[in-house]
Amino acid sequence: MYAGVVFGLAFIGGFVVMGVELLGGRIMAPYFGSSIYVWGSIITAFMVALSLGYLIGGAWSLRTPSLKRLGLIFLVGAVTIVPVLLAADAIMDAIFERITDPRYGSLAAAMGLFFVPTVVLGMISPYSIRLLVEHADHSGQVAGKLYFVSTLGSALGTLATSFYLVLWFEISQIIIGLISALLIAGAVALLAPMRRLDSA
Repeated sequence: MYAGVVFGLAFIGGFVVMGVELLGGRIMAPYFGSSIYVWGSIITAFMVALSLGYLIGGAWSLRTPSLKRLGLIFLVGAVTIVPVLLAADAIMDAIFERITDPRYGSLAAAMGLFFVPTVVLGMISPYSIRLLVEHADHSGQVAGKLYFVSTLGSALGTLATSFYLVLWFEISQIIIGLISALLIAGAVALLAPMRRLDSA
């Protein structure tokens, strides 16, 4: 059951990351269009943020890792997405007025909107791996399974958002749904039975 909870959380994390990334294009389009510059900026912002999140998550997993701490990552991730919901227009207005080049303007907007929440969500996978690894001999297998589940969540998040959610709901409603998913996942992790791992 414990492993199932961790895998489920990783799946949700992957789903939300790609959902937010795809919505990023729709959010930025009124200001910067939907050219290759905009998508290049969004992808760059997410890749850099995820790489930093992997680094931080791996380091934090060495300090008394627990499912409850993983739950805190989800809760913080939910909170950091709230500015995308409430202040996206204000952030893009400020950037649009100061940076006229659409390449660098879209890059600055993508960083301003999505960098922090993506760093936090990037912490999920390495932290989850630490919770599942009990023996060093099985670490590769555990990492492979975890990244399989997380990437599967990302794939389904991509399809669900692009094929269905954007047709059925407003962008703000989808973001609220993604934030709610993170809050519920965080609550599940906090309320799950305690299983503390020794730091290594």
